[in-house]
Amino acid sequence: MELHPITKAIRTQIDRTNEHEHSSPLFLTSSFMYDDVEMMRAAFADEIDVNIYSRFSNPNVQEFVDRVCALEGAEYGYATASGMSAIFASFMAILKSGDHIVCCGSVFGSTVTIINKFLPNYGIETTYVSAINLDEWEKAIKPTTKMIYLETPTNPGLDIIDLEFVSKLAKKHNLILNVDNCFATPIAQRPIEYGADLVVHSATKWMDGQGRVLGGIIVGKKELIEKIYAFCRSTGPSLSPFNAWVLSKSLETLDVRMERHCNNAFAIAKKLEGHDKIERVVYPFLESHPAYAVAKKQMKKRRRIGKLPFKRRIGKRQEIFRCIRATNANG
Repeated sequence: MELHPITKAIRTQIDRTNEHEHSSPLFLTSSFMYDDVEMMRAAFADEIDVNIYSRFSNPNVQEFVDRVCALEGAEYGYATASGMSAIFASFMAILKSGDHIVCCGSVFGSTVTIINKFLPNYGIETTYVSAINLDEWEKAIKPTTKMIYLETPTNPGLDIIDLEFVSKLAKKHNLILNVDNCFATPIAQRPIEYGADLVVHSATKWMDGQGRVLGGIIVGKKELIEKIYAFCRSTGPSLSPFNAWVLSKSLETLDVRMERHCNNAFAIAKKLEGHDKIERVVYPFLESHPAYAVAKKQMKKRRRIGKLPFKRRIGKRQEIFRCIRATNANG
């Protein structure tokens, strides 16, 4: 039986040690040991898949990566120290001098800084296109274009970009489609299902959800992630084992947290939209949003809880407890 991605992610865990722990232990170590010299030689020659150094890989980090891959439906992944290091690595590991990016004009401010201030130093050019007017996208493609980069929903404007449209465009021109899925998370949206080659996240945001640690992750096609791994292994934007452990635990509640976030946001948006002192409310699942139909097509609105009034839910719970007590009393 094929497990639901959320179930699969929660059940993905580091192999238990001889201590038979219930919860994944912390591997706070810089390096790892081997049974003999031959095993060490084989490890450094990449002939066997074992941990060498926590800048390269670590059990806690790998558990986090495997869980996000399960949620996103991705082949491979690599975790980094922050969301911005993930975005930077997704550019620098793949692009070279002379390459060109087509980028959505509404992206996170620090991403704009990387694109405008640092990528030109390496001879990488970018053309910004409208998040709303998709006719601009194909016109911006050049012979040197290598990648399309976008966020949807955009941060913070909540523009919605049609992933199916952009994916077809990327495939038509043999381009890499790189999607920042931070705002939606894989709970609400899975860009790989629409043809994305890479998906990046700032795990600091919804994945942690509690403002405790920094983290980033890139998942996607194996051949692209292998290039990103090679770049990051040498340049060192590695995620700490402790942060990875915290983020892995956070993923276990991501589904229920996102459900509550979305329910609350929708309720607030509906309330504000009807307020006589509010001129305009921007929320993708309001019918007034210009890309409402696209959001409805490619995103999931988490609305399971809240269908019953609160008193009714309490009544149901009390009814269940009465049944349990009656069963116990009757043996």
